[in-house]
Amino acid sequence: MTISNAERERLLKVARLREKVAKTVVAERSAVLLADFEQQLATIYSFDQSETWAKAVMAAKEACNAAQSAIAEECSRLGIPRRFAPNISHPSWYGRGENAVRERRAELRKVAQTRIAAIEKQARTEIERISSEVQIELLANGLSTAAQELLEQMPKVDRLMPALQVEEVEAMLKPRLSLCGSDDDARLV
Repeated sequence: MTISNAERERLLKVARLREKVAKTVVAERSAVLLADFEQQLATIYSFDQSETWAKAVMAAKEACNAAQSAIAEECSRLGIPRRFAPNISHPSWYGRGENAVRERRAELRKVAQTRIAAIEKQARTEIERISSEVQIELLANGLSTAAQELLEQMPKVDRLMPALQVEEVEAMLKPRLSLCGSDDDARLV
């Protein structure tokens, strides 16, 4: 199939516009994902007031009372005045669980932000890859066989950037033995 130059130019413009719009949508999606994550962090869960919950609370209270008695006995044996003795508070429902702790929310938020940023970069890369493939195909259409072979000589990223293996990185960290003069002068660098 042959494409005219005018049609090729129009298709290139459309491909570039689609790429631009797709990148904007990706940025918007990142914001939505982050907002959704923040909502999850802020969610307060309620417990059901069922018999199961009542039994669980009763068991926890009994365990706390038993522990408090053991602590009081040990403090008395050690001569620690009652007003200075440690105390176990009774169990209660935390609607946010561990997410009520500011440091925990900050930790989770940081992980979510870095993960969403990575997802966004991956999406943008895929958009650019597909867009460039379309543009290359449009531009290469009609090129001579020799010109197309030159295009195929471009190196692949996987070949230029192989995956790291933990063993390789560990080997980079091992101290190297440097010989300075005699065997007695050998030292780590």
